[in-house]
Amino acid sequence: MSLTDLQEKRGRLMTQAREALNEITANTDEARSAELESRHDAIMAEFDKLEKNIEREERQAAIEARFAERQKEKRPVADSEARGQDDGEKKEYREVFYKYLASGASLDELDAEERAVLKAGVQSTKEFRTQTTGTNSAGGYTVPVELANFIVKSMKDWGPMYNEDVATVISTSSGNIINIPTVDDTAVTAVKHTEGAALGDTGAKDAAFGQKQLGSYVYDTEFVKFSMELAADSIFNMETLLGALLGERLGRIANRELTVGDGTGDPNGVVTASSLGKTAAAAAALASDELIDLLHSVNAAYRRSPKARWMFADTTLAAIRKLKDGQNNYLWQMGNVQTGEPGTLLGYRYEINDDVPAIAASAKPVIFGDFSKYFVRKVGSPVIGVLRERFWPDLGIAGLIRFDGELGDTAAVRHLVMAAS
Repeated sequence: MSLTDLQEKRGRLMTQAREALNEITANTDEARSAELESRHDAIMAEFDKLEKNIEREERQAAIEARFAERQKEKRPVADSEARGQDDGEKKEYREVFYKYLASGASLDELDAEERAVLKAGVQSTKEFRTQTTGTNSAGGYTVPVELANFIVKSMKDWGPMYNEDVATVISTSSGNIINIPTVDDTAVTAVKHTEGAALGDTGAKDAAFGQKQLGSYVYDTEFVKFSMELAADSIFNMETLLGALLGERLGRIANRELTVGDGTGDPNGVVTASSLGKTAAAAAALASDELIDLLHSVNAAYRRSPKARWMFADTTLAAIRKLKDGQNNYLWQMGNVQTGEPGTLLGYRYEINDDVPAIAASAKPVIFGDFSKYFVRKVGSPVIGVLRERFWPDLGIAGLIRFDGELGDTAAVRHLVMAAS
């Protein structure tokens, strides 16, 4: 199914889901209501699966485009190309192997000739080697640049809090403490002046300054050891494969701490640092009016920010999708994949962050506000180290990351807390 077909099917599913909920009225009996809700949930489950397929198709198209460009750059000049055509151009193992990886490690994407080339390359001893860079006489770390770039991508995929499009990111090369001055003068106003009277000088109107700090907490993945034989014999580059997995681990810890870290020996997560905006009436269900109240608990000055948005877990989004306002309109509005328009809730974008607590008694499942006031401090880049001598003849690989996070203005982001059970 083409990408266009997938997008069209996505729109049809959204229409069907809304039609199912629209059939539920005050006069609908419980059995029919349960049937319609079950139908809606099944449609939305297919909708979510389809969205993932669309994202996968888009990534695959991008990979194929890069592959085509790479092959174009590797083509020989005209006279050599002509000779290759006369002799019957032979496909190289590296070319076929790259295509194999680009297809998601699927042999179905290769023709008979390409499968034969791949098989011959695997059996050839010339591909059984361990690549080294630099001198290992004293041991040490090897950090491939392309691997580090892939780690950053993996981290962005595993949560929004490490993404500079969401928070305000401060990147530094060292981990020294960064002091952030703060001031809240919103409650102070001027006073009426009486003609001929002296201006007041009581000190009651003095500005009150504060300070927030950003440190550099370090997290590691521990060493993952793999054998010399596995490194040499595997059809995959084990350093790249394990590096990608460790990158995801670093991404998960970064997103979790920047979301719910307690601020004591850890980053002050945005949920933890946010202030109370609304208390729900129930312990296990949200109401549309409560989300509206939470939205308006944040001052309009913050709501005008381009980084003003909601944040909640995917399970919370599933509950919000069913909510309507007083005019029977859905709070959640589907975006447009073709134009790149994101989905919205009450007119604002939202971020799916599964580290935000789920709906439960006394939990904080929804936050809203200006996320530009949340500062993420990155110290250098995430590092992957491959240790070759300590575990010789086997190898060990580990990852390190340094970061911190703090909400500079607690009025900028507010949370909804569920009622206690």
